[in-house]
Amino acid sequence: MFRSFMPQALEEARAAARRGEVPVGAVVTRGAAVLARAGNRTRELADPTAHAEMLAIRAACAALGQERLADCAIWVTLEPCAMCAQAIAHARLARLHFGAADPKSGGVLHGARVFAHPQTHHVPEVQDGLVAEECAALLRDFFLSRR
Repeated sequence: MFRSFMPQALEEARAAARRGEVPVGAVVTRGAAVLARAGNRTRELADPTAHAEMLAIRAACAALGQERLADCAIWVTLEPCAMCAQAIAHARLARLHFGAADPKSGGVLHGARVFAHPQTHHVPEVQDGLVAEECAALLRDFFLSRR
């Protein structure tokens, strides 16, 4: 039975927005268990790699005490950038589920299309468009409020 963890990813994205971060959230799961969840913290940590996906992957690996997440899934509110897509491949995540597409900075369906490269050693199953409009609206509203 399919169970979506996008509500938890959206909670992380909303929390990131409240911190003044770009509202992106990520959750790593194994079966029905949530291993890690995170929202963007690039400004807070002064770290350009502190994307929600990177933080959630790091925390899930730490929770399991291993560098591979082969039987896990990641749920993200926005199409991962090239850096995060490559981290997903390196972590050997089995599945990637994401909400809004990112034609400007995405690295899965747009831009670098990391998983399409023959140099990418692992390609997860990808499901896009989960609650896409809600995810996109969160980002749109965040940026409109800053203009």
